[in-house]
Amino acid sequence: MKKYTLNNGIKILFEKNNSKSVSVEVMFKVGSNYESANIAGISHYLEHMLFEGTRKRKNSTQIANEIEKYGAEFNAYTTGARTAFFIKIINKRFDKALEILSDMMKNSVFDEKIMEKEKKVILKEINMVTDDPRQHQWIIFHKNLFEKHPAKNPTYGSKETVKAITREALMSYFGKYYLPNNMIVSVVGNVNGAKNKISKYFSDMNPKQVLQRKTIKEPKQDNSKKFVEKRKINNSYMVLGYKTASRLDNDSYVLDVVYGILARGQSGWLFDEIRNKRGLAYQVGAMHETEKDHGYFAVYTGLDKSNIEKARKIILEQFKRLQNLSRKELEEAKTYLEGNHALTIEDNFHLADNNAYWESIKDSSLAKNYLKNIRKVTVNDIKRVAKKYFNNNYTLVVIEQK
Repeated sequence: MKKYTLNNGIKILFEKNNSKSVSVEVMFKVGSNYESANIAGISHYLEHMLFEGTRKRKNSTQIANEIEKYGAEFNAYTTGARTAFFIKIINKRFDKALEILSDMMKNSVFDEKIMEKEKKVILKEINMVTDDPRQHQWIIFHKNLFEKHPAKNPTYGSKETVKAITREALMSYFGKYYLPNNMIVSVVGNVNGAKNKISKYFSDMNPKQVLQRKTIKEPKQDNSKKFVEKRKINNSYMVLGYKTASRLDNDSYVLDVVYGILARGQSGWLFDEIRNKRGLAYQVGAMHETEKDHGYFAVYTGLDKSNIEKARKIILEQFKRLQNLSRKELEEAKTYLEGNHALTIEDNFHLADNNAYWESIKDSSLAKNYLKNIRKVTVNDIKRVAKKYFNNNYTLVVIEQK
């Protein structure tokens, strides 16, 4: 991978391969964790609005058609820490992808009528998440897990804050954070002259000082917490988890291996104990999320409410079982992570996104050291980390059938 910095501060990451496609991702190091309470959801709103028309392309249909007529894919996402826009296209259309993305970043008009239309779309999106227990469980889990860190807030904000966002607020927020010196352009594919072409389309963006987010010291959890929401549904859903290490902490690699032990498909301990052996649930899995200044590890499952207490005990037993981990079990988890990682980044988009993620955390070179850090993990590391994080001070969220 090659890395460049343009004069206006844009970081360029380029990885060449023999693919017939090229993926281009434009990432800004800003997301919902940067928002004040009165504009909660504005990063996600801006993600939508950048697809809604420029001075050159009057609406979202025109933007979409210019990409899709070449058989290309385009999309975007917003998290607490970043907002990203990407196009995956055949490599001979590389320039077209850059031109469209640069037009969206530099020339979006934020028409007030379209803004009002898009608010309705986002409100529908919020309703869809709320209606789906498998998505909504994570909203209430974050809210209960974190006390002070803005990761406790939904990326989409709330219906009230979205309705209240004005064009003036949108333009002000855009001008503070969507800057070249807060931006990464990550490219993976079989193209030539990536740096010069990116410079051609993006070098006229003007840098400004980027506002830094205040560091939040999240308090340690010293007791267990439980939240139950009752609904008229046929199944119950539960998440049990802990605050853990940030991505820059070496413990995060150990926790990745723990994930490989507990939650790798149908052979992971959790699936085996809860579904294979006892038939208590259909869906069983885990989530290990890591960011620059926080992380969490959580187990989730969908089951009948009569099995919630049984599942809770089994989950806690699996965390304790890590103290008896064998060398063979450790090595199998590592080979799982190695294989899964290779298959994921075989796709140009996932590789471009992975490189940009590490650059946003600290430095893209960390992406190449990832597997090396996984291989370093020992049985003693697993035991130490399990003892450190997995105790009786967990957060349990249940969406329970009435």
